[in-house]
Amino acid sequence: MAATAPPLLEVRDLKVSFNTEDGLVRAVDGVSFTLGHGEVLGIVGESGSGKSVTMMSVLRLINDPNARFEGEVLYKGRSVMDLPDDRMREVRGGEIAMIFQDPMTSLNPVYKVADQIIEAIVTHQDIGKAAARARAVDLLKQVGIPQADRRADDYPHQFSGGMRQRAMIAMALANDPDILIADEPTTALDVTIQAQILELIARLKDEFQSAVILITHDLGVVAGIADRIGVMYAGRLVEFGGKRDLFYDPQHPYTWGLLGSIPRLDRPKAERLHSIAGTPPSLIDPPAGCRFRPRCPHAFDRCTQEPALEARTDNQRHLDRCWLDVESKRAVRDKTIHGEIAAA
Repeated sequence: MAATAPPLLEVRDLKVSFNTEDGLVRAVDGVSFTLGHGEVLGIVGESGSGKSVTMMSVLRLINDPNARFEGEVLYKGRSVMDLPDDRMREVRGGEIAMIFQDPMTSLNPVYKVADQIIEAIVTHQDIGKAAARARAVDLLKQVGIPQADRRADDYPHQFSGGMRQRAMIAMALANDPDILIADEPTTALDVTIQAQILELIARLKDEFQSAVILITHDLGVVAGIADRIGVMYAGRLVEFGGKRDLFYDPQHPYTWGLLGSIPRLDRPKAERLHSIAGTPPSLIDPPAGCRFRPRCPHAFDRCTQEPALEARTDNQRHLDRCWLDVESKRAVRDKTIHGEIAAA
């Protein structure tokens, strides 16, 4: 039997906290996952759940002196935390690239778009400027920028929001990275452009043979592209499994709430979308036990104890943090997803 290929990226019990005047903020609290070659991993959760902090930690982009890190991040079997700064700079942008949430603030407004892509290329490759420019124009063509030869010399403000996002994707792909991290790449774009950007990421993932981590607050965004999905809440992963598992057999009440908030064409137009009552907890003083307990309509006495992230169904790759037994979950979740059960 052939040996199983090791994961491209492995995060083990990652914890990221920040010392503040109000106390210790536990932004990421014990997150673990793997990413395989060519895989698309979706990380979903509300704002403040720890999604972006997790990925910024993978790239060692958090320079806050009040930040504290625990756990391991292994890239190709080697600890990212132990890499010398010069080697980490080679990895960042060269082997692991990130598409940031807001291209208008990520692109430098005083430099032409092509010059910014050229800089990303020459920083990581031994290549002349003329060849780097040809590569930059070709990348802009690949991501769907019309008249790329001419538009390459435009400034970011001369691009539309969708075109700026495409330019950011071109820059991220400039050095054929092994991993592409996309942090809310469709935020503030209309639904048509959102669909185009997601289709573009899926196509380029296959062309460039890159693995992708897609960070979003919307399960609908990852529905058509992700292989596996992790759901984060208050700094923790609360459910993790294959895409089909998450959509057809969700096991955590928070996931049910996210699914209930997605507009669907098979529902009556007059039907109201389900919303999750309450607000996320303080990460300085989170509730004891299950962190979703104060907002969960199914909480019971045992929820004051912290459930582990583990398999509770016959599918050993589908993990969740919920004390409810599988039969009870399946009896109530459809009503919860459709908004028929409201949190107290």
